[in-house]
Amino acid sequence: MKDTSEEIEKQTESLLNKFNLWRRDHISERQFILLLSLVVGIFTAFAALLLKYLISLIHGFVSGHLFISQENYSLLIYPIIGILLSGLFIRYIVRDDIGHGVTKILYALSKKNGRIKPHNMYSSVIASALTIGMGGSVGAESPIVLTGSAIGSNIGRMFKMEHRTLMLLVGCGSAGAIAGIFKAPIAGLVFVLEVLMFDLSMGSLLPLLVSSVTAATISYVFTGTDSMFHFASAHDFNLSRIPFALLLGVTCGMVSLYFSQMMHWFETWFKRFQSPWIKFVVGAVVLSILIFLFPSLYGEGYDTISLLLDVNEDSGKVMGGSLFYGGNLLLYLGLVVLTKVFASTATNAGGGCGGIFAPSLFLGCLTGFIFGELMNRLSPGSDISVQNFALFGMAGLMSGVMHAPLTGVFLIAELTGGYSMFLPLMMVSIMSYLTIRLFQPHSIYSMRLAQKGELMTHHKDQSVLLLMSMDNLIEKEFLTVRPDMDLGQLVNIIARSKRNLFPVLDDDGCLVGVVNMESIRNIMFRQELYHRFNVQKLMELPPARLSVKDTMDTVMKKFDETGAWNLPVEDEDGKYLGFVSKSKIFNSYRSVLLELSEE
Repeated sequence: MKDTSEEIEKQTESLLNKFNLWRRDHISERQFILLLSLVVGIFTAFAALLLKYLISLIHGFVSGHLFISQENYSLLIYPIIGILLSGLFIRYIVRDDIGHGVTKILYALSKKNGRIKPHNMYSSVIASALTIGMGGSVGAESPIVLTGSAIGSNIGRMFKMEHRTLMLLVGCGSAGAIAGIFKAPIAGLVFVLEVLMFDLSMGSLLPLLVSSVTAATISYVFTGTDSMFHFASAHDFNLSRIPFALLLGVTCGMVSLYFSQMMHWFETWFKRFQSPWIKFVVGAVVLSILIFLFPSLYGEGYDTISLLLDVNEDSGKVMGGSLFYGGNLLLYLGLVVLTKVFASTATNAGGGCGGIFAPSLFLGCLTGFIFGELMNRLSPGSDISVQNFALFGMAGLMSGVMHAPLTGVFLIAELTGGYSMFLPLMMVSIMSYLTIRLFQPHSIYSMRLAQKGELMTHHKDQSVLLLMSMDNLIEKEFLTVRPDMDLGQLVNIIARSKRNLFPVLDDDGCLVGVVNMESIRNIMFRQELYHRFNVQKLMELPPARLSVKDTMDTVMKKFDETGAWNLPVEDEDGKYLGFVSKSKIFNSYRSVLLELSEE
């Protein structure tokens, strides 16, 4: 059986090699990239449809066969089963961390040249379907974005595309995933440019558009052309309400800051537990209790959003099944806003798999609704449409949490059909983004990588340095000497060397100094001194030392601070590895910059 599978693999590889040779002679590179972007769009659309179907299927099974009661005591157990099954699948079948999907894509773009593991093409779909279908308080969008990116990456690798094209196909997969699951092609494109931080060029714009439009079209064919949420404004936006919209933007920015910081803190708190079973128990307890108290936290929360956006629905229905039913609606919604971050974090930390797209939309809708109601009560003459402000709040939270104001505007407009509200949507999104930027320079996705110096940004110099590898820059042809060698022995080694630097190593292979040929030129030809001086007296300390783990940004700072042209590199144990030269860095920088700039 093993021989048969290996034979099939060899035959497939042979056919792909033949096809790659043929298409290089008959299809231009740009045409082939467009063709691949079309294929990526098709596959990501069906992946999104499959994920939505699985979530609906599991949720329907739970609702129809497990006897959910009016008192919702059963909600204590279903989410626990979901994160348990998801955790077991990840731990024993996938055997890899698949959480923080968008962060993983950013890391793949920054440090792995767009390479994403093949199992990500299906693992996130299965794990998130189990988590969300059983009531986990997260969203399906980040997992499907990782799935789409993995599809783009592995299709590109299958056809031996260079890493610049591979990174573009990762973006195509992300754009197609957003467009497919939300039926929002413009939002898919803008998401890639804002969140994944792609540089916009004509060479990258068209493939991204092809993937987005293809995925959205397939989604329309199978699910209809209706918007994801029904929104019919009872009131047009009046210019006199601009101050309220700006104030809502600031409010959304502060709620986004609370959500991001508390999620980061709670995730860090969970890391104290080494055992996955302890994490599961703690996460399960937190999640089930919160959902029991606030049933609106169950699942993605889209039912709650639909209720609050519909002017014809009784908004009090969102408290249905809770202990607060018949009580103060604003108090209930406010408590849900405060506790949603704990429910979402507990879901993922306990073993589940999900993203923060849906939580952001959910929180934004509640924040906008609460804000509109409060303004109407505090200023009775304002006559604010709470449905309109719930819509604006969705864009504001999306903008603040993801640091993506355009994504917030276009996604909400496409999700709800609220195109007539572009002006206030933009106002709220921009104010939310500006507010959170005062306190937090990176989005919830990128802050983990930024803290490690592993984040690619729109800053071209920083991105080029990030793509450069220390391993490729270390020069190892320097001849080494020992501290106890005399000048005569040193001169013999100098005669055989093509470099003017000589690292001095002790018996453990650690660097203790450097001999610079320029410093001993005046005595190296005086034979009477050959046995009088030893390397210990002639060596000098290097102006700085580099670690193999240093980022290129750190390396360049050390070169700038010391003014040196060559600096030694050590491994994690302090052992000498070689030298890095400034000229080698400049040559590598030019090569990477040219590769990034080609279209």
